[in-house]
Amino acid sequence: MFEFDAGLPAEIVPLSWLLGVWEGTGVLSYKIGDDTRGGEFGMRLAFTHDGAPHVQYSCSTWLLAEDGESTSTVPLYSEIGYWRLSRPLGAGDPGPGMLPPVGEPVFTTAESVETLRNARGGFDLEVSIVQPGGVSEVYVGEIDGPRIDLATDAVMRTAGAKEYVAATRLYGLVDEHLLWAWDIAALGQELRTHSSGRLARVD
Repeated sequence: MFEFDAGLPAEIVPLSWLLGVWEGTGVLSYKIGDDTRGGEFGMRLAFTHDGAPHVQYSCSTWLLAEDGESTSTVPLYSEIGYWRLSRPLGAGDPGPGMLPPVGEPVFTTAESVETLRNARGGFDLEVSIVQPGGVSEVYVGEIDGPRIDLATDAVMRTAGAKEYVAATRLYGLVDEHLLWAWDIAALGQELRTHSSGRLARVD
């Protein structure tokens, strides 16, 4: 059972159900022309915070044998990023860079954070994710209770990165498990199913 931390920054309370470490398995299946690349993998996600009004995120995956057993220690994929409620940054926020704030923070209470709800009753969300293969993504979307929907607003690639132009991600808390799905448009393909999985909280 997840225990709520009363000391959380008010702005990450809507994201608090994500906090912790999640592990489980997933399925990769991506069609490129007539070829479908796929397999099963193990996955570990960590959502943490350091007292600032954002959530830090990391993901690592590894290949599984055909029977689903974790017999491989070969990394498959990893990424890191930051998640935060979408709002204009003001004088009470640090940055850019390491510049300290020059005013008082505004969204420090549940009442002030409630003013950030959108017309649908959820909160707009911004997520920045960096992949080790030279891809950086900026997602925008919405968190509405235990469901998160994201779509890329921008994708940046280094000169040597593989083609990757857009993505969507879906996360949901169902029966104490984190379910997720990731669709991508890459390698000349339109946006389509890429991977999905089911994770349990382990810490």
